[in-house]
Amino acid sequence: MFALLASAAPAAASSEPPAYLQFLPLIAMGAVFYFLILRPQMRRQKEQQAKLAGIQRGDQVITAGGLLAKVIKVEDTIVELELAPNVRVKAVKSTIGDIVPPGGSKPAND
Repeated sequence: MFALLASAAPAAASSEPPAYLQFLPLIAMGAVFYFLILRPQMRRQKEQQAKLAGIQRGDQVITAGGLLAKVIKVEDTIVELELAPNVRVKAVKSTIGDIVPPGGSKPAND
C-alpha cells in the first residue's frame, strides 16, 4: 500500500505546470494597468506642465474653479489674473486649468 502511494506522488507532482506560469496573469494585469491607465495619465500631466510653462501675459485662461480671466503678470509659481476691469487676483500657477485660444471656441450649436 505504501508503495502505491509513493509511486503516485511523483506522477502527480510532474503533471503540475511550472511555478512561474502562476505569475503570468499578474504580470499581464500589471502591463494592462500601465498601458491603459498610468501611461496616458503621465502624458496628460506632461502636456499640462508644458501649457503652464507657456503661459504669457495677455493669455485668456480658465482656472480650476471655472473662472475665465486674463493673465496680467507671470511669476515662477504665481500668476496675476484680471477677472474684470480693475479686479485682479493672484492664483497659484498649477491651478490654471486650460488656456483659451484667441477668439474663444466655436458655439456649441454650430
